Amino acid sequence: MNETDTIARRNVAVLVASQAVLGAQMPIIFTIAGLAGQSLASNACWATLPISAMVIGSMLTATPLSSFMARYGRRAGFYMGTLGGAMGAAVGAFALYNSNFWLFVFGGLLSGIYMSAQGYYRFAAADMASDSYRPKAISAVMAGGLLSAIVGPQIVKLTAQSMVVPFLGSYLAVIGLNFAGVFLFAFLNIPKLPKPASDAPIGRSRRALLASPNVAVAVVVATVSYALMNLVMTSSPLAVVGCGFHTADAANVVTAHVLAMYAPSFITGHVIARFGAPRVMALGLTILAAAGAVAISGVQLMQFFAALMLLGVGWNFGFIGATTLLTTSIAPHERGRMQGLNDLIVFGGVTVASLSSGGLMNCSGSSAQAGWSAVNMAMLPFLVLAGGALVWLLLRPKEI
Repeated sequence: MNETDTIARRNVAVLVASQAVLGAQMPIIFTIAGLAGQSLASNACWATLPISAMVIGSMLTATPLSSFMARYGRRAGFYMGTLGGAMGAAVGAFALYNSNFWLFVFGGLLSGIYMSAQGYYRFAAADMASDSYRPKAISAVMAGGLLSAIVGPQIVKLTAQSMVVPFLGSYLAVIGLNFAGVFLFAFLNIPKLPKPASDAPIGRSRRALLASPNVAVAVVVATVSYALMNLVMTSSPLAVVGCGFHTADAANVVTAHVLAMYAPSFITGHVIARFGAPRVMALGLTILAAAGAVAISGVQLMQFFAALMLLGVGWNFGFIGATTLLTTSIAPHERGRMQGLNDLIVFGGVTVASLSSGGLMNCSGSSAQAGWSAVNMAMLPFLVLAGGALVWLLLRPKEI
């Protein structure tokens, strides 16, 4: 093992712990924000707007945060993320206490700063890794979400109704997670990129990067995988409760979903190393299609579990595969430029999906079942788009 991989493994351990502790706030927010928004909004069609605001916040901060990290280092950027997460939860708690929907939406916007920072954990894992270790490093960090998948929904069960104001206790718990997790980044060791010499290559422009087939397809598949996962997951608590089940059932479904998102990460890197990122991405899109088919087939509790678990596995293969393809298709001096652009595009797609989710769920039919079917039917054209892009990449002549 070379020296950089030794450092990379230590960084991966820190990032896994960060994913587990700080990442627990994501399943908490995705479980309760739509339900809380539904109770506060004057129109049920806006129920998922707080989640959409969080995704918008992530989209708006992705590029500035990438530039900030390129200048000041990964650790400083991750500190900014925890600050945003704590501030967003504090504003959300205050809004719940005062029954103010639009302030609650603003809290979601601030929470997007943390969501954006968490997206860079996977890139940070790759920074010091060798070519052979890189896919394993990325998938190991993603596997850190397993604990967050368990901890987050359990916190919801303990805190959702722990105070007179529903969900207030959950948002206070999120503040605590951000304060507890911030100390982990002190152990991160990723040197800042040195200032390039005057004659150093500046790398490709953003337009030239996106014109690269590998980069373009990686961005498309990452965007579709993440957006469709968000589209369905955002609506799932509303669908579960709307079909006659309880908030605890919705939390259990989200737990199963997030476990399925991260559990395959123990093998995803090895599978990518064996079969290549494009084929793993294709498998991910196929599993996402299967998730939609199961969801449309009925609204029994076990069907919710099966659909959301397939959704998680499909996201894992599609998103980690796309991340690996992207990181192996750009030079180190192009990272800050392309990673920020990638996450801007990805979270732009997720924003559209999140904004659409509540409307499709609550305003496209006369029942929760009809809305849930509409949400899952909306996956089809985007799966066709991403699948077509992958087929084109696999069939085109290889560059020499």
